[in-house]
Amino acid sequence: MSEAQPHSGTAGTKRRVIFCDFDGTITENDNIVAIIRHFDPPGWETIVDDIVSQRKAIREGVGELFRLLPTSRKTEVIDYAIGNARIRSGFAELLDYARANDIDFYVTSGGIDFFVYPLLAPFSIPESHIYCNGSDFTGERIEIKWPHPCDDNCSNDCGMCKTTIIRRFPAEAYTRILIGDSVTDFEGAKLADLVFARSHLIRKCEELGLPYYEYETFHDVLTILKQEEESIPS
Repeated sequence: MSEAQPHSGTAGTKRRVIFCDFDGTITENDNIVAIIRHFDPPGWETIVDDIVSQRKAIREGVGELFRLLPTSRKTEVIDYAIGNARIRSGFAELLDYARANDIDFYVTSGGIDFFVYPLLAPFSIPESHIYCNGSDFTGERIEIKWPHPCDDNCSNDCGMCKTTIIRRFPAEAYTRILIGDSVTDFEGAKLADLVFARSHLIRKCEELGLPYYEYETFHDVLTILKQEEESIPS
């Protein structure tokens, strides 16, 4: 997949760009946790708790979770992941709004390719605008691949580093909008001009004193984006 190629705004204006999480954001549930909970390998709860509490780096923890699952169950895992996921209401409308208003839209996901790509396929998002982790089913255990690691400005061992992608869109040229829900979005929220939060991300924003808008559906996001359209810094 090619790297994001930012578009420069016109002189004196900032172009809006959206960085949207996948698990628990585009989908109503966290697909990684749902998969692991469904197959219920021994020891998974402790690993998830360590990830959410930030005692364990995301890359390390997610890698450990999937190594609990044998590749002999590949078909079951993929079928469950795709069949269990539900797209959050208003997502198609948000994409339509972004396209109509020349807003760059990127999916920045800590999720895995075997469910992210199939679930997004109906929405015609260019593959170059979808960032997620990879998977390897060739061994005895499922291995996660990390094609988008942290740059020199991040030492959090994110796995799929959202801040690395966000930094490709400089603040002086872009109004950076983040939509997320959990631990993979914590660092990105610190860089964004506008944050839409739910679940764990709300608590983190409050802990850090970061302003945010709470959302339940993408219709909520759309309402605020339309209200902010004239007031976003330029």
